[in-house]
Amino acid sequence: MDFQLTDDQRALKRGVRELLTARFGPDELRAAAGAGSPDLDRALWRELGEAGFFALRLPESAGGVGLGLPEAVLAFEEAGRVLLPGPLIATHLAAGAVDGAATGEAVVTAVDGVLVEWLDQADAVRGDATGAEPLRSVDPLTPVHRVPVAVSPGADPEAVLLTSLLTAAEQLGTAARTCELAVQHARTREQFGQPIGAFQAVKHLCAQLLVRVEVARAAVYAAAVTADPVDVAAARLLADEAAVRGARDCLQVHGGMGFTWESDVHLFLKRAWLRTQRAGGVTESEEALADDLLAGVG
Repeated sequence: MDFQLTDDQRALKRGVRELLTARFGPDELRAAAGAGSPDLDRALWRELGEAGFFALRLPESAGGVGLGLPEAVLAFEEAGRVLLPGPLIATHLAAGAVDGAATGEAVVTAVDGVLVEWLDQADAVRGDATGAEPLRSVDPLTPVHRVPVAVSPGADPEAVLLTSLLTAAEQLGTAARTCELAVQHARTREQFGQPIGAFQAVKHLCAQLLVRVEVARAAVYAAAVTADPVDVAAARLLADEAAVRGARDCLQVHGGMGFTWESDVHLFLKRAWLRTQRAGGVTESEEALADDLLAGVG
């Protein structure tokens, strides 16, 4: 079985990266994080719509791009790499069902468990957000509300599955970026007259970062091909771990400065933490894998 990307998939990945890097690079990330109150960039949202980001899986007959789940995973991996803010997954899943979602004219959010992201700035909500109250978010780039009763996105099993897989893709992008940041810092930061990457402890941290990223990448890409719930559960667990542990190890490589505003590393950790609370998180994925194992024993 060949999991190598096709030329078209590589071109898509490269194109999304170029777009997002140009429109939401490190300077824009820092400015958004320091704004105090997150504000969704509607111009960027429409630009994403024009580029086909939200309509990737929508059939061409319905005005979409007509691609598949693997391509959507590649696009969301790039979004996770730059910490692109906004209810990306909910809007993507609403393309074709909510007017303006496919083109980026409408922002759609979803009730996900007990949390709703970007509720105040959304034009449409999937699920019942009645009684939602604002909650202080660990991530300065993602405002959240808490609802009284836990509800899965749209109470739709397919939506839950896709939310979990695309969240795993975002986590993969974040994990890959923190791995790069750790390696870059280890190469340039010097102590005792040599780069800190020359020390064995730092080498081991960077190696572990890379291993977790590549294992998660294989699982996420495979789940995008099979769309099997068990594969998605495994991919989500590995991607969540790669993102959270990767960001923590990246902080370790940076030392105390990694959790200061002078560094962006802490922003990756905070977003990774928040994403673990979405549909298909640790407990749900572990239960799905356990049920599958028990079914096999039976």
